[in-house]
Amino acid sequence: MKRKSRILMMAALVAASLAVLAFVVLGGQASTSPAGDNVPLVAAAKTSFPGLAAAEGEPDLSGLQAARPSPGQILQVQGPFDDRLAIESLAFDGQAATGAVRITSDVSDLLELQVLAGFYDGHGNFLGTARFVHHLGSEGHKHPGPSEEREEFSIPVPAELKAKAVSAAVGIPVLVNE
Repeated sequence: MKRKSRILMMAALVAASLAVLAFVVLGGQASTSPAGDNVPLVAAAKTSFPGLAAAEGEPDLSGLQAARPSPGQILQVQGPFDDRLAIESLAFDGQAATGAVRITSDVSDLLELQVLAGFYDGHGNFLGTARFVHHLGSEGHKHPGPSEEREEFSIPVPAELKAKAVSAAVGIPVLVNE
């Protein structure tokens, strides 16, 4: 029985020592959440992925560089979300690439959408890009009533390309819906 008491006493001393050490290391203050609900904050985990560079700039579609549309033509290039949408009513009039994106995976709020257009000269050479961006609730993109499953877009040819652009290609690099 004496041995059991000694083990309990040692455990209590170790626990008390750890409590004092924690008090000294933390500076005697308890950190709480910004909401003031006395929930202790925990340090965030840091991760690293050796050899993986952080993303920079806007998302791109590699198919735009390889597309070679004929004059007056507009093509659809492959994007990562093609299984969740359909691009309809594509047209290019020399001034803008237009069409509509119809969500086929489900009918829920469209939170974020980017349509990327590439523009080409008379020989099918890539000249540059422009994009259409939809943010849920942004000006001009409010749909009354139930969720829309179709978003129309118009992407004007950038001013510096207008004299040369005679064809276009479009694809979807960003799609976020509920």
